[in-house]
Amino acid sequence: MNESSRVEAFSDGVFAIAITLLVLEIKVPETEPGESLWSALGHQWPSYAAYVVSFFVIGIMWTNHHQVFGHIARVDRPLLFLNLLLLLVVGALPWPTSLVADYLRDGHNARIAVAIYSGFMVAHALTFSLFWWYVTRTGHLFRPEVDRAAAKATQFRFGLGMILYPVTVGLAFVTPVGTLFLHGALAIYYMFNQLPIPTTDPDRPTATT
Repeated sequence: MNESSRVEAFSDGVFAIAITLLVLEIKVPETEPGESLWSALGHQWPSYAAYVVSFFVIGIMWTNHHQVFGHIARVDRPLLFLNLLLLLVVGALPWPTSLVADYLRDGHNARIAVAIYSGFMVAHALTFSLFWWYVTRTGHLFRPEVDRAAAKATQFRFGLGMILYPVTVGLAFVTPVGTLFLHGALAIYYMFNQLPIPTTDPDRPTATT
């Protein structure tokens, strides 16, 4: 197993643990005398909403992370630390998910919970942007067949997230439920607009920007 494969395998473990921990926040409801289980289950809708949104957020980040490492030939020390910084945020996401699940129906506290959740999304965007910026900065870690100039041009995709996610922090104080669903919409956007990493003919010289 080469260095990049070891880093990806370790990262996959963190992603898997984080995405598994999300479901632990969905509790088996306790019913009051005369209360229907259907009613109790329906009362937990914030837990379901928070789980689905966070599941897709982590899952899509893992997909992009996997796609990037499929084009990386080697790793260096700065990339290792940037990857750890990214995983730091990924591993912590179950906590703000739990906040949203517990407080989404609680008036002012719902605004605070979703604002904190949005702050974590800003951190996600920032860490992945830093990670991708370093990978594409010189292209020295890419496999030879990767079109380095074209890969560098995709940095705008993450710049877009750096604009939209901070907006959701403020929007959380206006409509917390709407903001949570906006995070879901952004996750769907990145699901269908995956990170493109163009390749060239390996027999042709690649750009070294």
